[in-house]
Amino acid sequence: MMDVRYVNPFIGGIKNVFQTMLQTQILISKPRVKERDEHAADVSAIIGFSGEAAGSVALCFPMRTAVKTASKFSGTAVGQDNPDFADALGELANMVAGQAKSKLEGLNISISLPRVVVGRELKLLDSRSTPVLVLACDSPLGRFRTEVMMALKREPTAVCS
Repeated sequence: MMDVRYVNPFIGGIKNVFQTMLQTQILISKPRVKERDEHAADVSAIIGFSGEAAGSVALCFPMRTAVKTASKFSGTAVGQDNPDFADALGELANMVAGQAKSKLEGLNISISLPRVVVGRELKLLDSRSTPVLVLACDSPLGRFRTEVMMALKREPTAVCS
């Protein structure tokens, strides 16, 4: 299982980014472990990270919630075919990951550029060895979920000669 010290920064990041950037309150349900065959959503904004911890954070939206969220962030109506659609969702994911990174106690982590994937009932495939936590998020814009996968690198064991 993941340590709450590494999950709580993502919860705080989601709440803070949606409050400050979208003026939207988010209610986050208790984290749970993702089932292997779960569909994620119609739109996923994914940020990878590496370093002392490796993994990803993905904001996973039904299309309706994704359009409302991107439109609110952009300040104008943005459909899924608009170039600003992917940029808005990717930037939100980037902000969530950046805020979480700033709170991850002393871990040296690099964050990748965001990638936004669109498709009907996407299923994000994850490592069998690393659990994925699902954070169900409810807001006036609609329900979405955040998936966090993280593996901490272990320190090398000292060898005495």
